Amino acid sequence: MKTMKRAVLCLAFSLLVASSPQVYADGIAPQARQNFVSIDALDVEHHWPAGVHVHWESGEPDGKPESGIGKHTHCSVFVAAAAKLLGIYILRPPEHKQILLANAQVDWLAGEGASHGWRPLRDAAEAQAQANRGLFVVAAYKNRRDDKPGHIAIVRPGMKSSAALTHEGPDITQAGGRNYRSTTLVQGFAGHPSAWRDREVRFYAHAPELPR
Repeated sequence: MKTMKRAVLCLAFSLLVASSPQVYADGIAPQARQNFVSIDALDVEHHWPAGVHVHWESGEPDGKPESGIGKHTHCSVFVAAAAKLLGIYILRPPEHKQILLANAQVDWLAGEGASHGWRPLRDAAEAQAQANRGLFVVAAYKNRRDDKPGHIAIVRPGMKSSAALTHEGPDITQAGGRNYRSTTLVQGFAGHPSAWRDREVRFYAHAPELPR
């Protein structure tokens, strides 16, 4: 009987430890750092240039003419390329054309994305916490007009204060009108001023089960 009780207690302790959040000396998990070694190696600042058609996965101009009007940017295919590099699926070509893909990704994340391991997050603070734990986290905005582009970016790990997260959001990596290896969400989404101001940015993390 004592042996059985000891075994039960050991099992309970193991489950408690396994379900507890991992704590790191600097608050950022090794997996989070490794994710961004890979993402930063894509060199977004020198690929996925705005205004020209690119191969979605490499970000290299492919010489094809752009269709439609306006200056085309590549936030959505850059996110898709980074996700694929990490073995993660988010809506991407050829399942959806490059034009207005960010808007479609927002709808996909809110619907079908759940079956691919995506989960919504409450706010910027939770987005930062999950990125710091090594999850792939995106910040996404759907334009109120379906015929106008939205925006999407990848949340970087970091140790911002609550006040900074509320004021400027987490740091992100993005392609867009200007490509950034690292900038604030407010700066990256500046082309959509209502997105952060009106709290229309949505955060999603890729994880079948989110750590607490």
